[in-house]
Amino acid sequence: MKTLITLFTLSLSINALATSYELPSEYFDVIGTVSMVEAKHEDTLLDIARRTDIGQDQMERVNPGVDRWLPGAGTQIIIPSKHILPAGPRKGVVLNLPEMRLYYYPPKKAGQLPQVQTYPIGIGRMDWATPLGKTTITAKTKDPAWRPTENIRREHAERGDPLPRVVPAGPNNPLGRYALRLGIPSYLIHGTNKPFGVGMRVSHGCIRMLPEDIEKLFPQLPVGTPVSIINQPVKAGWYGGKLYLEVHPPLEEHYDKGALVEEVMLALDDATARRPIELNNIVIDREVNQQTGLPTVISTGR
Repeated sequence: MKTLITLFTLSLSINALATSYELPSEYFDVIGTVSMVEAKHEDTLLDIARRTDIGQDQMERVNPGVDRWLPGAGTQIIIPSKHILPAGPRKGVVLNLPEMRLYYYPPKKAGQLPQVQTYPIGIGRMDWATPLGKTTITAKTKDPAWRPTENIRREHAERGDPLPRVVPAGPNNPLGRYALRLGIPSYLIHGTNKPFGVGMRVSHGCIRMLPEDIEKLFPQLPVGTPVSIINQPVKAGWYGGKLYLEVHPPLEEHYDKGALVEEVMLALDDATARRPIELNNIVIDREVNQQTGLPTVISTGR
């Protein structure tokens, strides 16, 4: 694993990893770095994930064998803060569901390079799957009240946890302090009062963000901002003349090994059409099987 990453130690007293990156050109596809942090005695893997803006599931995948609740003082933890940008237009908000990550492309400012921001998200469970498609932000609310649907209230009642028709703003509100309503009826991008669920399939279909992340994003997104909800478990992209591949576990409802291999081939065909290069098939096969979500060099030679 260490051959795949850039090693350096970060202080865990602050969130030291950037969420905003410059894009020198449209052919610049890889952002961020993979790094290492050293766990403290009081840390859980979930604490480290939140401080470094990583989703829970991916943090566990790239740190196999590390105890989720007690990593242990001095344990080296891999922080997978390197990402290939999703294929498609770099405009507005892009939500890549298998990756459980949001990308926001702010309008370009005069005299500055284009930028992208990225944040982990929580998405809908398989039985409450987040829908795919294109939509827009239609409304913004600070300190929203939550009006659970009848289906959600019925589910909670069957579990012996009845819900009121309206949950007022406050610490017990599952929407957190900020909500962005989408053009798809009943769906939101919102904060949460359960931040450890970010990076997992735990919601009733809405998109959850860490409280500190949506607080940063909320004021930047005007009503009308385009939102694309996509299904890209496989991404390929260029950086420094090298081709990278990134494979995430597919959504269970869409999983098919043959279809995943086909997606890899299509992504590589698209990437190599821009710049022919020799590929390392052994590494490609490994990434398809391991599905760590770490961008990995798959080109050979110079």
